[in-house]
Amino acid sequence: MIIVPLGEAKNNLSKLVDQAAAGKVITIAKHGRAMAQLVPVGKAKGRRIGAMKGKFVIPEDFDAPLPDDLLDAFEGNQA
Repeated sequence: MIIVPLGEAKNNLSKLVDQAAAGKVITIAKHGRAMAQLVPVGKAKGRRIGAMKGKFVIPEDFDAPLPDDLLDAFEGNQA
């Protein structure tokens, strides 16, 4: 871990970002107290768009109106 004073970080931000991208953790300090860290960005962990293609089928009537009894239940109307 590298500790850099805030003033130095302002003047050398591009170099510090390159170091963080290379895997180093840079701590930015103000008056000797750690205030922030530059860390390398990891790979995205989310699912890719389209990963479920062909595994999920939307029924033809998915947007059909609800039956009256179910709609009444949602709206708080009691029969």
